[in-house]
Amino acid sequence: MKLLNDKWIIEPDFSELGMKHRKLSEEYLFFKAVAEGNLSVVNENLRENQFAEARGFGKLSKNNTVNVKYHFVIAIAMITRYCSKAGMEIERAFRLSDYYIQKLDNLHTVQEVHQLHEEMVLDFTNKMRLIKSSNTVSKHITECNNYIYGHIQERILVEDIAIELNVSASYLSRLFKAEMGISISKYINHQKIKLSMNLLRFSDESILDIANKFSFSSQSHFIKQFKEFVGMTPKKYRDKYYMTIEQ
Repeated sequence: MKLLNDKWIIEPDFSELGMKHRKLSEEYLFFKAVAEGNLSVVNENLRENQFAEARGFGKLSKNNTVNVKYHFVIAIAMITRYCSKAGMEIERAFRLSDYYIQKLDNLHTVQEVHQLHEEMVLDFTNKMRLIKSSNTVSKHITECNNYIYGHIQERILVEDIAIELNVSASYLSRLFKAEMGISISKYINHQKIKLSMNLLRFSDESILDIANKFSFSSQSHFIKQFKEFVGMTPKKYRDKYYMTIEQ
C-alpha cells in the first residue's frame, strides 16, 4: 500500500488472476542479444513466441490490443537504448523507433502487433550485425565472425570454419590475426565469456551449467578463461554485478 494525500491507496493485486510479469533477467538478455546482433539468440526467442505470451505481460490496459501495443512501445524504447549504446548512431536508432511506432498506430489486432514486433526486432538485430562486422575487415573475416556467432554454444574449431569458408586453416588463422589483432581461438573464448557474463548477471544458472552451455572443456577451464579475460572469477563477478543493468 502507498500513502498519498493522507489516504491509503491499495495497489491492485493480480496474483489471483494468474498474472505474472516476465523476469527482468530474460528481458535484459534479449535486449542485449539484439544490441549485439546475435541473430541465433534472437531467433530462438522469437520461435518461442515470448513476446506473444500473455503470462509475461503486466496488465497495462483491459483492451488486449492496446495492452500489447503498450508493451511494444516499452520494448522498442529499451531496444533503441541498448542499440544506441552498442554503436548505432543515436539519430538512426530514434528514426527506426519512430518508424515502427508510426506503423503501430495503424494496427488493430494483437496478431498484427506480434508480427510488427518480430519485424522490428529482426531489423534492429540485422542492422547491429552489420555495425559489428565493420567494413574494415575482409569478406572472409566477416563470414568467420558470422560462423562464430552462429555456433557460439558449440565447440568451434578453426578447421571447421576454414572448411565452411573453403580456405585453408593456416591462411584463415593468419588473416584473422592480421585483421583482428587476436588469434581465432582466443577471440572465440572472449565472445563466449562476454555472453557468460550476461548469464551470470541476469540469470540463476549455475557456473557449471554456463560452462557447459558454451562447450568449455570443464568448469575449471571456464573459470580460468573467465578470470584471464575479466580479472575475477565468475563467482566474484556474479556477487558484484548480479541483476545490475550497468557495469
